[in-house]
Amino acid sequence: MHKNIIREITPLTVHDCFTIFSREKSEFDFPLHNHEEMELNLIINAPGAKRIVGDHIEEINDLELVFVGSNLEHGWFTHNCKSKEIKEFTIQFHKDLIDDKFLRRNQLSQIRKMFEQSKKGVLFSRETTEEIMPRVMGLVSKRGFASILELLSILHDLSTCKNYKTLSDASFTNENFNYNSRRIEKVFEYMNASFSNPVTLAEVAKIANMPEASFSRFIKKRTGYTFIDSLNEIRLGHVSRMLIDTTHSVAEIAYKCGFNNMANFNRTFKSKKGCTPKEFRENYLGKRVFI
Repeated sequence: MHKNIIREITPLTVHDCFTIFSREKSEFDFPLHNHEEMELNLIINAPGAKRIVGDHIEEINDLELVFVGSNLEHGWFTHNCKSKEIKEFTIQFHKDLIDDKFLRRNQLSQIRKMFEQSKKGVLFSRETTEEIMPRVMGLVSKRGFASILELLSILHDLSTCKNYKTLSDASFTNENFNYNSRRIEKVFEYMNASFSNPVTLAEVAKIANMPEASFSRFIKKRTGYTFIDSLNEIRLGHVSRMLIDTTHSVAEIAYKCGFNNMANFNRTFKSKKGCTPKEFRENYLGKRVFI
């Protein structure tokens, strides 16, 4: 039996910049899926529903705004939601809506950073969501060039807000990340290739051709994560993928992904995912389609 993610063919045509859907529903009934287009999704009045983005699973509150990057698996599910008056506004746009060369201009640096983060999924704070919500809802009634200007303005304001967080682990997605540093990229290439083995700070600092203390500060400044946090994120991404795609035991997967201490592995996994590896596997596989 082969496990498969629904590949959604969106109604967005090559002749349009974006499309927006406004829906009122009593439940979530679309399976876990992905698509080429980037997506901004506003959910209103669905407390207790479950959100899956990449390998991140979480029960949501009554209001949320999430930005999902190209080809990232995602879906919302009824779960514990009792509301029968759910509102959902979904904006989908081509991943090359803003040309890459244009995106690299200094004035678009924040949008470029947010687009990069969207490869893991971005959850915005409630404060930001409440501020942006009327504009997302108002976009339904805009047409032509004015609608494009408003969408770009919304994306800009979201990119400059504080306290948004990424959801999925980087190594769970097949999308390549741009860290604007060849040193960091070489280190991440090495860690992705060597995650199943012991990886030390001394090794990666040598690859970056930097002293250990300097590299520790450098990776934290460039990625927002420490070396250990970055290595654990890579390993947990591979753990999540193996929990979904294989029938190996949890212990076997942990050891295959470089965790040699089960107590530490279980503690790290639950701290990051909010559930045990067994619960993660059951929650995720229950939302997949089998063909």
